[in-house]
Amino acid sequence: MRLFFAFFATMCCVCAVGCGRLSSHPIVGVAKGEVARNARVAELLGESVECSPTVSGRANETDGIATLQFEVHGSKARGIVVVEGKKLGEEWGITMLELRPAGGGDHLVLTADLEESTGTDTPKFDPSAASTPATSPAVAPDAIEIIVPPGGPSETPR
Repeated sequence: MRLFFAFFATMCCVCAVGCGRLSSHPIVGVAKGEVARNARVAELLGESVECSPTVSGRANETDGIATLQFEVHGSKARGIVVVEGKKLGEEWGITMLELRPAGGGDHLVLTADLEESTGTDTPKFDPSAASTPATSPAVAPDAIEIIVPPGGPSETPR
């Protein structure tokens, strides 16, 4: 019984620490800021939009990919905010931000709203832009010498 209690207590601590780390993830702060000030969110949820401090999902520092979510509510409705991000170098950027209303309905995609308010470092496609000249490929060496040890795959070693 003690072993079960110790395991249960450990898992509770791990979950609490994990959730705390996710709530302080860089993309969560940006997402909460956009949700709180976005007029379309206020129109859907009502005034006084509040974001839950509890964040779930996963963020992988090694792969640089995060998918996180948290609850949000206003005076009229509630929903779930889903935010996805990618880490380039040392900085996280948001690749998708949307509000999913409770009870179904169309998702409110906020990615473009966020890019409009914060800017984006992704250049816009310009079909009339001049192409950049290709660099010439590296020149192959004149000769390559490969030394093969004696004996082939069909010969038995001595």
